[in-house]
Amino acid sequence: MTTAPNVSSPQAISTVLIANRGEIAERIIRSCHAADIRTVAVHSDADAHSPFIAAADHAVRLGTTTAQSYLNAEAIIEAALAHGADAIHPGYGFLSENAGFAAAVAEAGLIFIGPSAEVIEQMGRKDRARVIAERAGVPVTPQYQPGAVPDDAWPVLVKAAAGGGGKGMHIAHDAAELERALETAGREARAAFGDDTLLIEKYVASGRHIEVQVFGDTHGNVVHLFERDCSVQRRHQKVIEEAPAAGLSDHARTTVLDAAVALCREVGYTNAGTVEFLVSGDDAWFLEMNTRLQVEHPVTEEVTGLDLVDWQLQVANGQPLPRSQSDITCTGHAIEVRVYSEDPYREFLPQTGQVRELIWPDNGTRIE
Repeated sequence: MTTAPNVSSPQAISTVLIANRGEIAERIIRSCHAADIRTVAVHSDADAHSPFIAAADHAVRLGTTTAQSYLNAEAIIEAALAHGADAIHPGYGFLSENAGFAAAVAEAGLIFIGPSAEVIEQMGRKDRARVIAERAGVPVTPQYQPGAVPDDAWPVLVKAAAGGGGKGMHIAHDAAELERALETAGREARAAFGDDTLLIEKYVASGRHIEVQVFGDTHGNVVHLFERDCSVQRRHQKVIEEAPAAGLSDHARTTVLDAAVALCREVGYTNAGTVEFLVSGDDAWFLEMNTRLQVEHPVTEEVTGLDLVDWQLQVANGQPLPRSQSDITCTGHAIEVRVYSEDPYREFLPQTGQVRELIWPDNGTRIE
């Protein structure tokens, strides 16, 4: 773990409940303890003996299943109130981008360590986020209506407005394929998100997936912490992330960094977020915004020397951003590789089993 400079001790937040598990819970606990903040972990029965439980100052069992624990908003808030927490950190996944949960936390008199519920609601849907991006002058891919796709626009991408993770996403090369894609994507979107609203956009075949780490505070300040390249994916899931993006043109880099900041200013964004773009050559188009800390945030920490979780704590506490844009630098190069449990004899499908031998490198590699 890289120890970041300027770790502070927020005055109002004395105890943080972490509404998550595993490595991100441990990561949050480390920064909280560095800032002399007490931590409360919540867990399901399966995680009762996990390392993050031992790392926390206090642990609360919420239930047997995920639905009874990490997805149980009411129980999480009750645990926070019962055990003296001032704030809740959602981590990533689970309830981290749930606007209803963020609103409920605030209504309970607690601090949600993330953006406001209103901003989560706005940026969580691709159709609403696209409108906001256009309003901010951020480049977006051409959008079409069914039956009105120009001959020179094929192929197009059909995607779910409320979706993510590749669900409800299909490529169509002609009108016949588009009709089938709309039917299939609508069915998938309904099942996964309870919303079959679809978008039809120009498909960029050779694009790179470039994302920008952003931060905003309640004083009107917004900065970027440079970009990450997350182009190496399988089944729309990231495998390798690196910072900075190698081989990115100066024009494309300036475009995505400036656009990410402009989008945050337009929506009044606070705390940590990630703005994702599709980049091809010098051209870049807005994809979506993730209103939370990302799995791949460590590569940004490694090249900036900053503790992003500590920044989250300071911003949630009402403090201004620790640094201005001119004081944030990018030095060196960092690559994150996710370790997946998959079966290579079954087209790399996920699998479960017992890890019989595990040897981590001891050359200073950061392990989460």
